[in-house]
Amino acid sequence: MPMTAPPARFEGEPLTIDLHMHSTASDGALPPAEVVSLCRARGLTLMALTDHDTMVGIDEAQAAARQEGIGLIPGTELSTQWRGINIHVVGLLPEGPRGDLVEGLAAQAEAREQRSWRIAERLEKIGLRDALARAREQAGSDRPLGRPDFARALVAAGLVPDIGSAFKKHLGNGKAGDIKAHWPFLATAVAWILDAGGVAVLAHPLRHGLTRRKRGLLLDDFAAAGGQAAELVSGFQNADVTRDLARQLQERELYGSVGSDFHFPGGHLSPGSMSPVPRTATPPVWTHPRLAGIAASAAA
Repeated sequence: MPMTAPPARFEGEPLTIDLHMHSTASDGALPPAEVVSLCRARGLTLMALTDHDTMVGIDEAQAAARQEGIGLIPGTELSTQWRGINIHVVGLLPEGPRGDLVEGLAAQAEAREQRSWRIAERLEKIGLRDALARAREQAGSDRPLGRPDFARALVAAGLVPDIGSAFKKHLGNGKAGDIKAHWPFLATAVAWILDAGGVAVLAHPLRHGLTRRKRGLLLDDFAAAGGQAAELVSGFQNADVTRDLARQLQERELYGSVGSDFHFPGGHLSPGSMSPVPRTATPPVWTHPRLAGIAASAAA
């Protein structure tokens, strides 16, 4: 049965689209195929799998998406640095990894390996014995480790009550476990995505605690580097803040994206769970010429 085509404008209606999610290919809890099945069960018609600094789960996700009858945009979420802040950039990649992005992803995997050793060293100093092994145990596989794995290790060791506290005390921006030196600069990651024929999306720009002015500077630098979109809604947020962000995107002629940043079942962010996008003139990212074909095929 044909699905409804993705809307050409944000009109304030609930969306069946989620373009930011994670699987066991990085730090998510579900295998790629199960993420796709969950998305379909929740009524989504268009999704993107955007694991951290990797695309190894895309083949599995694409096969599942064909079986489930849901549109899937291949993607990844690249870690970068900008003015001393860890900034993430989602790459929506209809042609998959190619060009400079292939070497870029290999470099990111090596950077994650080196960073995990440094994070472990620092967390051992605050009392997490055998930090690397404990994080690996939480990951449950040999994939590159991320900060959430160390956060879960801190919780399991009883050093913090929950993952939020782990980031607030030890792993968030500016804390001991926040290692940025290995990440490429923002403009470099954007260039990788553009070289692969993709669309570069600034991930969750409201989550960095930036003033409106500094957020504008981030958007300026991102747009100057060739970035094409930013997440207008990421999870749940205040509607007035969303409207203000929409104005900032329009001023820079950026598209708007939406994503739950889903990682695991049972949390408050399930696939497709996010605040509605208020009516705005900001164009949806799925109308970008590089993505319109996939969006249209999802409704075929």
